[in-house]
Amino acid sequence: MGLLTYLLILALSGLIVGALARLALPGPDPMGIGMTILIGIAGSFIAGVLVRLFTGRDGYGAGIVLSVLCATGLVYLMRRSRGGSLTDPGLGRRRL
Repeated sequence: MGLLTYLLILALSGLIVGALARLALPGPDPMGIGMTILIGIAGSFIAGVLVRLFTGRDGYGAGIVLSVLCATGLVYLMRRSRGGSLTDPGLGRRRL
């Protein structure tokens, strides 16, 4: 498998995981496709590290469910850093 093929598969899997993570939380998320891909890749990486720590085995993937859960946690942390909550993305708007 060539490098270009690997990068395309990585971007596609990151897009799928990131999109599912964004769908898991209610409310809009103001991020583009690039940020969605990065969130998905980071969620998959964190899930892989967790599986490695808890099982001690190498060479096994974390799976889509754990990857989406970790990516959903990252989306939630991004919302909290913007001043949002679970249902409000926190776009800097003030409620009266």
